[in-house]
Amino acid sequence: MNGDADVRFLPSSDGDLAYLDTGSGDPVVLLHSGYVDHRFWHEQLPALAAEFRVIAPDTRGHGRSANASRPFRWADDLSELLRGVDAGPAVLVGLSMGGVIATDTVLEHPELVRAVVTCAAVTGDFRYTDAWHEEIRAEYARTLAAGDLEGWLDAFVRVVPGWQRTMDDIDPEIPRRLREMALRTMSKHTPGERDWLVPVTDSWPRVPKIDVPVLAINGGLEPADLLAAAERLAREVPDGRAEVVEGVGHYPNLEKPEVFNTLLLDFLRAL
Repeated sequence: MNGDADVRFLPSSDGDLAYLDTGSGDPVVLLHSGYVDHRFWHEQLPALAAEFRVIAPDTRGHGRSANASRPFRWADDLSELLRGVDAGPAVLVGLSMGGVIATDTVLEHPELVRAVVTCAAVTGDFRYTDAWHEEIRAEYARTLAAGDLEGWLDAFVRVVPGWQRTMDDIDPEIPRRLREMALRTMSKHTPGERDWLVPVTDSWPRVPKIDVPVLAINGGLEPADLLAAAERLAREVPDGRAEVVEGVGHYPNLEKPEVFNTLLLDFLRAL
């Protein structure tokens, strides 16, 4: 896994934002999923950095970036980072939480975005409705309320196989890495602390205004409601398409990195 030796820090309006900056060429920004950090993209960084300038930040409150001390929006943090490192307009590639950050940013700061790739996500308006995700959310809440970090981590890595498989179907190195990153992030926080995040609202009605290319990549084992929403996103933007990586769930970049990297690089090279 990529270590911390090359991590840089940008002083922001509310503490330092950590990020990796490697390679050269047109900028590509990798936005990780919730609770982890830039190392989530360890399977993508070498392949992309061979052709592009790759910036992989730790989202505020994650990894080595500062926790929030006042209200903030993900899109504004990313705007501040991209302006601070002179990296716009950039291609934004985000998975899960990172995918929402990507769509938030193209809606709120379109001048900084050249194209968008969403993975396991669509917009901030989307909510899972299946019973499996409800069970996971309930387990998160229960373990956090009890101060049971180990129990929370166990629930967190259950997202890897998703609702159609068991942990026996997964390379054990994947949950190990996710657990390691999530432990770092969760250790920065205390139970019951205030959540300062201000969500971007009314995303879906504004989707047709996204005038840059959009690629939606999702695992074939994701719930049907997410896959349908990804197809809708690709349909409603002027230049969009959706791709499915069969046989994987929420983390296609980790389970089938070669397939994921090929889809991503083909998209980037065609811009």
